[in-house]
Amino acid sequence: MAFETIIYEVAEQILTITLNRPDKLNAFNGVMQRELIDAFDAADQDDNVRAIIVTGAGRAFCAGADLSSGADTFDGDARRGPVRRLADGRVDYSDPLIRDGGGQVTLRIFKCLKPVIAAVNGPAVGIGVTMQLAMDIRIASEAARFGFVFSQRGIVPEAASSWFLPRIVGISQALEWCYTGRVFPAQEALAGRLVSKVVPADELLPAARALAREIARKAAPVSVALIRQMMWRMLGADDPMEAHKVDSRGIYARGRSQDVREGVMSFLEKRAPDFKSKVSSDMPDYFPWWDEREYE
Repeated sequence: MAFETIIYEVAEQILTITLNRPDKLNAFNGVMQRELIDAFDAADQDDNVRAIIVTGAGRAFCAGADLSSGADTFDGDARRGPVRRLADGRVDYSDPLIRDGGGQVTLRIFKCLKPVIAAVNGPAVGIGVTMQLAMDIRIASEAARFGFVFSQRGIVPEAASSWFLPRIVGISQALEWCYTGRVFPAQEALAGRLVSKVVPADELLPAARALAREIARKAAPVSVALIRQMMWRMLGADDPMEAHKVDSRGIYARGRSQDVREGVMSFLEKRAPDFKSKVSSDMPDYFPWWDEREYE
C-alpha cells in the first residue's frame, strides 16, 4: 500500500508499520494521523496479517507533534477554523472538530484485532509515546528516550493517555512523568514498566520480529483477537464477574470450533498447528460483547 508518511510492509504474516518522516524525526501531523488509521483498518481486514510491529525510520521513533506551525500548533481554531458555539457563546464541545487527532489513532489501535508491538528505536515524546500506550508490548532500543512533555508545552496529556498510562505503569509513576514533563532514558522506562525490554539498537527489530513470528506461527488468530479485547476491556470492569461472563462465552463458543480440535490434536501429535479460522469471517457470534447494538 502507498502512503506518504508511513511505510506499510507485510512479510512472514507480520505487518511492519514504519513512521516515515525521518527528516522531521517522524513528527506526527494530520496526514500521519489519517494514514495510521487507514493502516490499522487494512490490517484488520487482511487475514495474512497475524501481528503488527510499529517502528520509526531514521534515528527517532516519533518526536511528537509537528511544531512547524509555531505558536498556533495546538490552536484548533487557527488550524481548522472556528468550532461551533452554543447560543450563549460557549464552545459546543460536541463538535467533531474538537476531537483530538492522536486520540483517534489510539482508539483505533485499541480496537485492533491483531497484536501490536512497538519497536521504539529512538526518541518518542508527546504523541510519539502516547500512541504506543494502546499497543500491547513495547520493546526499546538503548537509544530510545521517552517524554510526556505536555506540562512543559502548556497543554494536557492527549491520545487517551490519561486512561492508558496509569493502567500500564500505575498512577504515581504516571503522574511523576506527566507533572515534570521531563525526557527520560530507556532504562528508566523499563524500571517504570513502560517497556518490557531494552536491547542494543541492532537487536531491536530482530527481537520484535522474533516475538511477532512466535505469535504468527503458533497462535490461533481468532483466539488472539479475542484475548486482546478481553484483556484490554477488562481493565475497566468493576467486578470479576464481568470477566467470568465473557470467559464463559469464549470457552463455550471456541470449545466447539475446529481451531480447538486442531490445537488439541497438534499437541497430541507433536506437530505445528494449522489454524484455519479467520478474524475477518469467523469471530464468534457474541463478539463484540461490549456493544449489544452489534447484535441488531
